[in-house]
Amino acid sequence: MPNYRISEVASLLGVSDDTVRRWADSGRLPTVREPGARMAVDGAVLADFLVRTAAESGSAAVVEVPVVAESARNRFRGIVTRVTRDGVMAQVELQAGAFRVVSLMSREAADDLGLEPGVVAIAAVKSTNVVVEVPQR
Repeated sequence: MPNYRISEVASLLGVSDDTVRRWADSGRLPTVREPGARMAVDGAVLADFLVRTAAESGSAAVVEVPVVAESARNRFRGIVTRVTRDGVMAQVELQAGAFRVVSLMSREAADDLGLEPGVVAIAAVKSTNVVVEVPQR
């Protein structure tokens, strides 16, 4: 499982390094020590933290991801929080800020991409059919 440096966690969450350090110091975000005494966050722990934080806040941090060339304009950078595999297919859940994105793909694709909880991934969404709903007032 990958570990993420404090600066990487801050970038993923759209907050400052100092905010992540305060969360770590208060025990809200558990950390591990890497060689050289550098603080880091275990990927699975970060995935769990993102799910809990998104549920608590109900708001999303907007993180710009540079696009070199892509037809899909809707890109959500986040952490894989769950991968359910069967013989042929895989369901991958990604937490991007307060947003949960679910993708169905072949098991082979999920395996080739190394998708596991705690891995950083980008969900690129392109659809010819978008439904817009208005909540009750």
